[in-house]
Amino acid sequence: MLVCDGIYNFIKKRKMKKIILLLLILLPIGIIAQEKLNKNTKLSFEVSGNCVMCKKRIEKAAFSVKGVKLASWDIPSNIISLIHDPNKAPDKTIQKAIAAAGHDTPLVKAEDAVYDKLPMCCLYKRDKL
Repeated sequence: MLVCDGIYNFIKKRKMKKIILLLLILLPIGIIAQEKLNKNTKLSFEVSGNCVMCKKRIEKAAFSVKGVKLASWDIPSNIISLIHDPNKAPDKTIQKAIAAAGHDTPLVKAEDAVYDKLPMCCLYKRDKL
């Protein structure tokens, strides 16, 4: 009986060591995978505009970019706050979409033809470059 108990304990200890080793290997992989799941980042920048119509147009343009989760443009400060996945929606891509709607951003200026088609209330003061 002692020999059987010794063999049983030996096998049980080996299995336990394998389980512990497996957990030590898999735990860091699980942590890394969790970090990759949270890809969204916050971004804020200035967007030229004046009114509620501008707000709707700017936010709609931002949401047109795949990967933008939240877009909110503040009228008094002219700052848009975004939550986006930078892998799907890089900063410049978002700014290009907003500029294509007729509003200047720090990286991309709206084309004059698009800007000129904005309603009168939305024509903001532009910097001449």
